[in-house]
Amino acid sequence: MTELAHLKFYATQPHDCSYLSGQQATTLFLDPRHPFDAGMYAGLSELGFRRSGEHLYRPHCQHCQACLPARIPTASFQASQQQKRILKRNRDLSVHAVRPEFREEYYDLYARYIEQRHADGDMYPPSREQFTTFLVSDLPFCVFFEFRLQGRLLAVAVTDVLPNGLSAVYTFFDPLEERRSLGRVAILWQVAEASRRALPAVYLGYWIRNCRKMNYKSEYRPLELYVNQHWVTLD
Repeated sequence: MTELAHLKFYATQPHDCSYLSGQQATTLFLDPRHPFDAGMYAGLSELGFRRSGEHLYRPHCQHCQACLPARIPTASFQASQQQKRILKRNRDLSVHAVRPEFREEYYDLYARYIEQRHADGDMYPPSREQFTTFLVSDLPFCVFFEFRLQGRLLAVAVTDVLPNGLSAVYTFFDPLEERRSLGRVAILWQVAEASRRALPAVYLGYWIRNCRKMNYKSEYRPLELYVNQHWVTLD
């Protein structure tokens, strides 16, 4: 962590919070001129940072600490009965790791996902530029995990493979395949993949107790949260 102490960070001006209505948010960014590798990124992830495009960031709100970094410890994770049923239901899917790139096949799936699942969010309406800036990266640790059914693309889990775990950057999937619970499948698969790679955790981004969109993260137990500079287990 000594190396991290010499990094420069910049805070944004207050802006509307994407998760809590009526709240203002401030975001802390690593100096965009500073190159980072998987090791530095891993160290910052231990302090609650995430990646969006080419930037590493974390919430930095003066009067609110509702956004808590969350991760699943792979060694102690126990799938619930419902999660086991979801995995069984999706045994016919194949998963392949590919380098991130723009493909119309990816974008078509992404656009349908945003339009049908997040039309009320700040990522609507989708655009090719937005998709590319947000998700397509030539960083060596970034991977697209494709979930396919007999060749048909059903989901893509954009994931960073770090020395301390897998960081689930973003997942988009076919909104018409509701019965498959593809978002949950992607997380469960990443937990299993982290275990296969002997990685200790899957980082899920931020969890907010009073945000309905974040509720799904508490389904994975145990779940660890970064609170007051320590990782603690959610009760």
